[in-house]
Amino acid sequence: MCFANGFANGPASGFLCFKKRAGDCTLWQVLLTMLTIGTDDPIGPTARELIHDLCAELSGRYGAPPSPFSTSEAAAARTIFLVARLDGQPVGCAALRRIDDHTAEIKRMYVAPAGRRKGIARRLLAELEQSAMEFDYRAIRLETGILQPEAQRLYESCGYKRIATFGPYVGNPISICYEKVLRDQHRDT
Repeated sequence: MCFANGFANGPASGFLCFKKRAGDCTLWQVLLTMLTIGTDDPIGPTARELIHDLCAELSGRYGAPPSPFSTSEAAAARTIFLVARLDGQPVGCAALRRIDDHTAEIKRMYVAPAGRRKGIARRLLAELEQSAMEFDYRAIRLETGILQPEAQRLYESCGYKRIATFGPYVGNPISICYEKVLRDQHRDT
């Protein structure tokens, strides 16, 4: 099954399917690669390598590394660190950390260039949202930057709404913050 935006993931197959335009023709291509997303050690070598690559990319865009993130935060209760792999090779990561009893924050969302335009970020985001609901969070927040329009489009297309900056991002002129309500507390009571 493929979605209108051109990206889809078979629910259990792990195969990726996408639409590619070539001139006036639309070609359907199935990647013969296996995508897996699973929990990983947030302080292990895979996490360190992916976060290093993310920091290098963001430093290139902004001239400075991203806001601090303690990988040990992703090892606390009601948190998760995910790694996406194509054919066993790590190509992306994302973390969910606790802000308070009802709200989680997405941190270190990253897909390496070799994994981009394949729906991997969307899958990572869906896995984080599922984990957040299992952890009984009502909302997820995140911060991205003004020089990351592709990230802004992803979050907006997945139902995230722009909000005022929060926490350590207040007053930062390059920060853009989003939130997605997962559960309405009035409907849940």
